[in-house]
Amino acid sequence: MPVTTGVIADDFTGATDIASFMAEQGWRVALLPGMPDAAQPWNEEVDAIVISLKSRSLPADQAIDQSLRCWQWLHNAAGAQQIYFKYCSTFDSTPAGNIGPVSDALMEAMHMPYIVHCPALPQNGRTVIHSHLFVNGVLLNESGMEKHPLNPMTDANLIRLLAAQTTSPVGRIDLSTIQKGVEAVTHALERCQSEGIRHVIVDTFNEADLQTLAQALRHTPLLAGGSGLGGALAACATPQRGQAATPPFPTPAKTVVFSGSCSTMSNRQVNRYKAQAASRLLDVARCLADAEGYSDELSLWAMTHVDDALAPLIYATQPPEALKRIQQEYGEQHASRAIEDTFARLTAKLQAAGVNGFIVAGGETSGTVVEALQVTRLTVGKAIAPGVPWVFSAEPPLALALKSGNFGDEDFFFTAQEYAS
Repeated sequence: MPVTTGVIADDFTGATDIASFMAEQGWRVALLPGMPDAAQPWNEEVDAIVISLKSRSLPADQAIDQSLRCWQWLHNAAGAQQIYFKYCSTFDSTPAGNIGPVSDALMEAMHMPYIVHCPALPQNGRTVIHSHLFVNGVLLNESGMEKHPLNPMTDANLIRLLAAQTTSPVGRIDLSTIQKGVEAVTHALERCQSEGIRHVIVDTFNEADLQTLAQALRHTPLLAGGSGLGGALAACATPQRGQAATPPFPTPAKTVVFSGSCSTMSNRQVNRYKAQAASRLLDVARCLADAEGYSDELSLWAMTHVDDALAPLIYATQPPEALKRIQQEYGEQHASRAIEDTFARLTAKLQAAGVNGFIVAGGETSGTVVEALQVTRLTVGKAIAPGVPWVFSAEPPLALALKSGNFGDEDFFFTAQEYAS
């Protein structure tokens, strides 16, 4: 049976994000970390396949190549009727970013005249009004996201941002049109097409707007955006079956917490958690000088605390002023690669020592952890917070909570462990 929607996500937390929203609406979702082999057949009956890449910060040509290979597999092997290019609800992208180039490549490959962009996620305070993206009512470039270490978001105007990434015309459908209903949206899309607009940004203020867009776009072969529209598409496309039973957690549970994100919320979550749990801040100099020996030391330390009431925390999360000093001293990319290499080594060592639960904050770090664990298939479980579910691997048996930097409240690390008990 053909798959309704094939999702190409540009990072691992984004993949679990949209998979969670779809599963909550009763869809059967298969979550595949990394690109499937081109020859891999697909015989399972599911509503959606979500493929998680680590392409957000790659050079554009690499991101395009990976995304097109995913599209080819979803189209040829899985028979996906709709392709959804999933990126972050805060449009994590600089003017040299990959959202425009990947969208252009997918349009060309699929012979599509336009692509609709809906990054909004009202459930987490991400809204788009007059094509400007807001985070909890604050313009994107004033929300703290302008300090993102890899993709600083210095402009909230999505038309301007996208126009810098593509030579294709960029336009919009405003909120008043969307709030007039499905027919008005359909007519607006027809007008955009007649005017030669290739990238259509849609305003979205609340979940009702998402439902309107989903009704208007449910049969559109190519879409792009955040997880909000993905969940709305699932809600309107199939009879409600109710969310599938949550898979069991591996037993005995041995869990660690990693935080690589330096977002405002991740800083608050780390500060809240380390006040009560055993914790270690990564030393960037040691990551650079001896990642192997340092990861051995950290692994031994974590295993002495893995049976504590609260899982041990190892973190690279820093406030903006400390992060700036590190980047100036060691170089932004050099420091980032060293930290992720240490997390990768540490993950493999902890898994070998019997750790079977990983709570991870940050898209890059989540991708690093999943790759190090060599997971090939994940099942979506219960949501800890909007867009952050527990996900499970049967082989090897693992439970993972992969959190985008700004998702969840201050108690997220505590709450995740309560769900696992």
